[in-house]
Amino acid sequence: MTAFILARLVRAIAVLVFTVTLVFIVLRLSGDPAQQMLSDNAGPEALAAFNAKWGLDRSIPEQYLYYVTNVLRGDFGVSFADGREVFTVVSERIPKTLIVTVSAFIVSMLIGIPAGILAAMRRETALDKGVMAGAVLGYSVPNFLLGLTFIFVVAVWLRVLPSSGSSTWNHAILPVATFALFNAAAVARFMRSTLIDVLGQPYIAAARADGIPRWEIIIRHALPNAAIPMVTTLGFVAGGLLGGSALIEPVFAWPGLGSGFVNATNTGDLPVVQAMIVLFTAFMVAVNLIVDVLYAVLDPKIRKH
Repeated sequence: MTAFILARLVRAIAVLVFTVTLVFIVLRLSGDPAQQMLSDNAGPEALAAFNAKWGLDRSIPEQYLYYVTNVLRGDFGVSFADGREVFTVVSERIPKTLIVTVSAFIVSMLIGIPAGILAAMRRETALDKGVMAGAVLGYSVPNFLLGLTFIFVVAVWLRVLPSSGSSTWNHAILPVATFALFNAAAVARFMRSTLIDVLGQPYIAAARADGIPRWEIIIRHALPNAAIPMVTTLGFVAGGLLGGSALIEPVFAWPGLGSGFVNATNTGDLPVVQAMIVLFTAFMVAVNLIVDVLYAVLDPKIRKH
């Protein structure tokens, strides 16, 4: 087990280093941050002074070596926009994003997993068709469009919840609902298809022939064997929540990592953009590592590969 985890850890670190390196180069080649940060009438001297101040006049290999050396020491640089430490700029947005994403992940599981189980147990019935119709609709509608719909109906028309901001817990309800319903639809669809496959296995038929109650078959035999493929789906959901924050948070003016990333990209605040990409990448790599470890725990045969 230790060798399995170490191998996956080495692979995770390699993916992280490769991704950060690729993104660093692409950001340097995609445009001049000085032209984005300064006014349109800034002259060549002002642009040159800006690049010299922030070390952007060096070659890309020099900039990369300097950046990596500082990151390894925990120094992500200084924001071009307000001169604050990038670590401070990013870390103050993390709690807001965690409030929405963690809540949405829990709600999506509480809705999606039971809905998928019920649909699988009542296959080809009205309940199954209703659950799958709702899942297809929820998964097909873009999440930002779903958020705008919630704003129009709940905040503008019914006026029962605020449409933007983050000063109270009520402000988090619509972002959480948008994230949760979109991901619950994916969880329900996958839970249903996985459970149907498991229920068609010979050992389930044998358990039925032995007179074991239906719910006991589901809980003791079917669900444990459906756990491994479901771990993959839940890993995708967890990763998608953080990545999707860049689409959802600006819709609700929620001051988390997603809206911060969009703002930094629009203004050309390169150090903040880089730090957030490193954070997003590290999170995705960590989720994949956790999924691999859970695979090994749930199925010891996987440890041999």
